[in-house]
Order: sequence, then C-alpha cells, then structure tokens
Amino acid sequence: MGVVLPEWQQHWRGREAMGDGGSVTDNIAGSPTSDSPLPTDGYVGDPAVRAEWDSRYTDRQQLWSGQPNGALVAEVEGLKPGRVLDVGCGEGADAVWLARTGWDVTALEVSGVALERAAGHARDAGVGIRWVHAGLAEAALPPASFDLVSAQYPALLRTPDAAAERALLAAVAPGGVLLLVHHAGMDTQQADDRGFDPADYVWPSMVAALLDDDWVVEVDEQRPRVAPDGGAGAHHTDDVVLRARRLR
Repeated sequence: MGVVLPEWQQHWRGREAMGDGGSVTDNIAGSPTSDSPLPTDGYVGDPAVRAEWDSRYTDRQQLWSGQPNGALVAEVEGLKPGRVLDVGCGEGADAVWLARTGWDVTALEVSGVALERAAGHARDAGVGIRWVHAGLAEAALPPASFDLVSAQYPALLRTPDAAAERALLAAVAPGGVLLLVHHAGMDTQQADDRGFDPADYVWPSMVAALLDDDWVVEVDEQRPRVAPDGGAGAHHTDDVVLRARRLR
C-alpha cells in the first residue's frame, strides 16, 4: 500500500524528481502565514517516539518556559536573517522569536500536542511559521536549504548510521550555520532508573566528529547557561555550544 506524503513533502520530493535544486530561498514552498496549517495527520517518523512526547506534553499545561533559549539569542546576534530550521521546536518559543526577528522559519517537531501549542503562540504573535510534523531523520528535508539550522537541547535518538547527525549537517546551505546546544555533562552520565540512558542520544561531540573540510568550527565550548525562569530543564546550569559554518 502506498504512503500518502504530506503536502510539504510532496512539494520537495517533486522538485527533487525534476532535478530542480534551486537556491536556499527557492527550495521550500510558499511563504508561511500566521494561520499556516499543521500537518499533524501526516506524521513521518517513529510512532513510539511521537506517543512518548505527546504524553510528556499532555501531562503538563506548559512544559517549557515560553522564552527563547539564551544560547540561541546570543549566537544568532549578527547573523543576517534567512531560512532557518528549528529542530525540535517544542511549544514554539524559539520559532516565534526567530520569526519576530525576521527569519523565515520552518519548525520541526515529533509531538502533535506541542505543535498545536506552538501554532497557537505563533497566531497570538502574528507571525508565520511553516510546521513539519516529523522526526528529523525521516523528514526528507530539502538538502542544503537552510541558512541556519538550530537544535536547542534536542532529544535525537542515536542510530548506527548516524542518521540524525547527518540530517542536521545535510540541511545547512553553503555559507550557512549549524547551531547545536545541549546540557553540559549529560553525555557522561550513567543510565538512571527512569529509563534515560545518555548512550541512546546524539550529543554535540558526535556531530563535531563528522565535520570535514567543508566546515569551519566557529564555537565549540562549555559556558554558563542563560537559564529561563521555570520550565523543564531549568536546573541545568551549563551549556555545550557547537556552532559550525558550512563553507561549500
């Protein structure tokens, strides 16, 4: 039985079939509007991952602080706004902030519950965002199409073929930036009784290890976190920040 692809994925794959790479600004359909539809019925990815994150969001009326991540705000300063991919957009605080500051935002998230909340925040803010309901590795994003790929504390599952790491790198356009931020020290922790095992997830060092001569590392450091008030994860005090620019 054939799989019916979401409209956004049909468009991108159609352009690939025609051999039409285009520029960064041409590879993604239409400018988003504040009422851009949610593709929640066309989820692409592991159903178990979607169910897990839907459950986490359902358990709390608001999971995150509602403020943009401090490392994102600091690192984006000075960048010329263009196309940005927000990986694991959650309830949309980063995506809305980026849209307000002039970026053309595509926001990807596995949880339909989170996307519904994010879309509501975007409507309230009067900004347009393009929503993608998918896992990163399964989303079939147009290659080399984003001036900025932002992944703030992403919960990306590790696979033998490094699918998530390679998807992050592949999405960045020549001249564009990958910004990956995570909680410092978590990658060295032992598995706990809640079922969380750091070895199951992608950490910045794994992405950095895949960078070749097509990339230049602009930032790779641990620094004190600018922590927002409230929200899950507020107890973490330090960040690992990886910022790399694709040369070609």
